Amino acid sequence: MTSIYNFEINSLQGKPMNLADYQGKVVLVVNTASKCGLTPQYEGLQALYEKYRDQGLVIVGAPCNQFAGQEPGDASTIEGSCLVNYGVSFPITEKIDVNGKNAHPLFAFLKKEAPGTLSNAVKWNFTKFLVGKDGKPIKRYAPTTKPEDLEKDVVAALSA
Repeated sequence: MTSIYNFEINSLQGKPMNLADYQGKVVLVVNTASKCGLTPQYEGLQALYEKYRDQGLVIVGAPCNQFAGQEPGDASTIEGSCLVNYGVSFPITEKIDVNGKNAHPLFAFLKKEAPGTLSNAVKWNFTKFLVGKDGKPIKRYAPTTKPEDLEKDVVAALSA
């Protein structure tokens, strides 16, 4: 596997999302959770998406319940939380694992290509992976990195 375009993941509604559909776009992949202290980052992610989607930015949120059980709901609960509380309009995937033997292959790839500081594991909710137009990861961001702090890198990737 050489790019995210080799992967497919189901949407929150259970429909296949072929990441090859995002070829030529800059993609920000974020593992998310609805009951986390970082959940308000949905607002910043949505603002970034609205500002740059017409220039080719796609944000993909991937709900995960591996960190302190902070994404306990089913698809309808997750959708309600994202849409009602934060007005999220970017794609959200089905709930997945990002670490361990059941980690989704997309996250196994992202972690290998953009390793963390101390380990390759995703350390917490709202870890972010910026992927260039070629489908290759550019950079990994810590969970506490605010979406607005990614803007400079997003603009550079969109201009590349």
